[in-house]
Amino acid sequence: MKSSLRSVLLLLAATSTAQADTVGCVTTSWKLIGANHKVCVEAFADPKIPGVTCHVSQAKTGGVSGSLGIAQDPSQFSLACRQTGPISVPKDLPNDEEVFSEGTSLLFKETRVMRLWDSGHNTLIYLAISRKLIDGAPVNSLSTVPVMPWGNK
Repeated sequence: MKSSLRSVLLLLAATSTAQADTVGCVTTSWKLIGANHKVCVEAFADPKIPGVTCHVSQAKTGGVSGSLGIAQDPSQFSLACRQTGPISVPKDLPNDEEVFSEGTSLLFKETRVMRLWDSGHNTLIYLAISRKLIDGAPVNSLSTVPVMPWGNK
């Protein structure tokens, strides 16, 4: 039992998903008790493709349950990714790979950003999806980044 738990922890630690920085939050609904409902914007760089930065906005549930960290956030988000520097696509880049993940409930729901590579159009595609373990969700958002020259590079 201890060895399988250790294996799971090592696997989680080895995951190469990006860490997001909070840019800011805007209150959308004032709550008398507990935190307000809000929309927060986070930024992250693609961990394998330098020169690409993504911003994701997500609705955050307030109230008492939101303040305690046990609320289930709604599947409402938006995604925008842009070239912010020279891009070099590795030759062994997988056709699809998770680049960002964030829990939106205590156990069963998350927002996940997948990178897809469209080699025919020389374009990186970023797809944000809401994942539920029990009853999946079709909620998604899409952003594309054509790989283009940057400055003199």
